[in-house]
Amino acid sequence: MKKFLIVGLGNIGEKYDDTRHNIGFKILDEIAAKESTTFESQKLGSIAKFRFKGRTFTLLKPSTFMNLSGKAVKYWMTKENITLENILIICDDLNLNFGAIRVKAKGSDGGHNGLKDINAVLQTQKYARFRFGVGNEFSKGRQVDYVLGKWNNDEFKLLPERLEKAHELVKSFGTAGLNNTMNSFNGK
Repeated sequence: MKKFLIVGLGNIGEKYDDTRHNIGFKILDEIAAKESTTFESQKLGSIAKFRFKGRTFTLLKPSTFMNLSGKAVKYWMTKENITLENILIICDDLNLNFGAIRVKAKGSDGGHNGLKDINAVLQTQKYARFRFGVGNEFSKGRQVDYVLGKWNNDEFKLLPERLEKAHELVKSFGTAGLNNTMNSFNGK
């Protein structure tokens, strides 16, 4: 049976709930709800699993905080015996408009500290990532406040449709493969 590790980046704690930076956690929560599974607190993160079309998806919300996500990713890759090509990292992206989707097979961290740590721990940039656009509507020097801020009313209204699209994307990654997923979802 093919196994996949889907990692949503975010920060633990109530003060980070519903912030732009925690979109990775929010997407995984949506997937878990739609797939009728729940998260359990385990070593270095919260884990939920579901099966779809003969594949097992392990959802990971690292408990190591965003900037130290690599340790949790490495641990669960090893524990579940999941290959690098079957990993998808979900994170926020300031360079994309709200709700825009970009899936890539590899790449730099783009200034994202969670990806920076994963690159360092895995010693590679060759893993799939799903960047979810959060926009960049902040004034100079206010980036941290923006990403750690809550969704505005317009974004909040549009979020359910975007979360549904993200759910479809993750299942496509496991069943149709990375290239087909990129072709089907990028820019959507």
